[in-house]
Amino acid sequence: MKQQSRERVSIKSAIKGMGGLGYQRLAHVPKTSFADNSMCVIIPSRDEYLHNRFVQALNGLAYTMNQKRAMFFVTGAEVGQAYDDQVADILAHPELGQWKYILTIEDDTLPPPDAVLRLVESIELGPFDGVGGMYFTKGELNMPMAYGDPEEYARTGVLDFRPRDIRQALARGQVMEVNGIAMGCSLYRTETFRRFPRPWFQTLNEVGVGAATQDLFWCAKARRGGARFAVDMRVCCAHADWATNTLY
Repeated sequence: MKQQSRERVSIKSAIKGMGGLGYQRLAHVPKTSFADNSMCVIIPSRDEYLHNRFVQALNGLAYTMNQKRAMFFVTGAEVGQAYDDQVADILAHPELGQWKYILTIEDDTLPPPDAVLRLVESIELGPFDGVGGMYFTKGELNMPMAYGDPEEYARTGVLDFRPRDIRQALARGQVMEVNGIAMGCSLYRTETFRRFPRPWFQTLNEVGVGAATQDLFWCAKARRGGARFAVDMRVCCAHADWATNTLY
C-alpha cells in the first residue's frame, strides 16, 4: 500500500509541474476502472467509405472496462459543421448529454491501441478540459500539432497558436500544456461544452474574418473562457495522406 501511495504522488507531481519524467503507462486507469468513464465517440468523414487501415486502428483501440460508449459516424458534412451538429445532438440527448467524455477521432489519423486509456489518465490526473494525442501536419514541412504557450498567454494576455518545441517532452513521454490541440485523436470533458454557447466548432476562411480551423476556433473560444488543454506525448499518432498512401 505504501508503494502504491508513493507512486500516485509522483504521478501527480509530474503532471502538476509539466516537467517531470511523466507517469507509468498502466498506473491510473486499471485502479479506477470502476469510475465513470462514459464516452461518446465522434468520427467525421467526407468519404462514403473509411480506409481499411483506419478501420483496423479504430477496432484495435482499448477502452476502460465496463463503461458506456456510443460511436457516431458523421459523413458528408464539412468537418467543423459535423462536429458542431453532433456535439449539439449529444448535449440535447437526455442520457448522452450526461455522459462524461466526448472523444474525437478523424479518419486520417491512426492512433496507438492504448490511446484512449492514456488520454483518460491525462485528463483525470491533470487540470484539463481536453487532451489530445501527438501528431504532425502533412506535407514536406511537418509541424507538431501542439499549439501555443499558456505561460506566455498568462503573462502577456496574447493568445497564440504557434507550434511548440516538443522535442524534450516527446522524448520523455510527458504531458505538455498548450493553448490549442487538434482533433485527430482528442478527449474532452462533456461539461466543458455547456460552459460556452454554440458554435463550438467553426471553420473560418473569409475576407475580413481571417482563417481558423475548427479545432483552434474551439480552443481559442474555450481558452479565453478559462479552459485548459494539453497534449499527451505518449499518444503518438500517424497522420495519413490516403491519396499517396503516406504516413506522417
